[in-house]
Amino acid sequence: MRQTEPAWSRALPGWLVVALATLGPLGKKLPAPGTWGSLAGLLYFAACFQHSSIRVVLLGSVVACALAVVICGAAEHRLGKSDPGEVILDEFVVMPLCFLGWRELPGALPVWVVWLAGFALFRLFDIAKPLGIARLQSLPGGWGVVADDVAAALAACATLHAGAWAWAWW
Repeated sequence: MRQTEPAWSRALPGWLVVALATLGPLGKKLPAPGTWGSLAGLLYFAACFQHSSIRVVLLGSVVACALAVVICGAAEHRLGKSDPGEVILDEFVVMPLCFLGWRELPGALPVWVVWLAGFALFRLFDIAKPLGIARLQSLPGGWGVVADDVAAALAACATLHAGAWAWAWW
């Protein structure tokens, strides 16, 4: 594993890097940590972005993903593992991307249906990694940890929109 951490993250204590990357006990103590990280990400979206414009969601997600690349890469290095399952910051920060433009979806779908569908679609794409998503994991360091989740979130968003349009048309 190549050292790709920037100087500022190398200065952070290892326990802090791991705690941030694992969202504390969520990634270390619970079964199916990716699902718990995604659920926490859904709450993050609901609390911070549900009423925001697409631009705000994109800007916030770019900043969060950039930080996650560094933190997840540092955690990989500190844990001595490639894309460790307990590192779930990546799932957390990409969840808002699943819901880009969700308020413009056609039809009168209840909010909980849209959120449940987006969550389920993200988990499906994150676990199955179709459409070349799996290849993104081979990127170095934190890039490989986060990039596949970004792609899974965008695939979930596209599928959510396509499904809503099909439902409204049908």
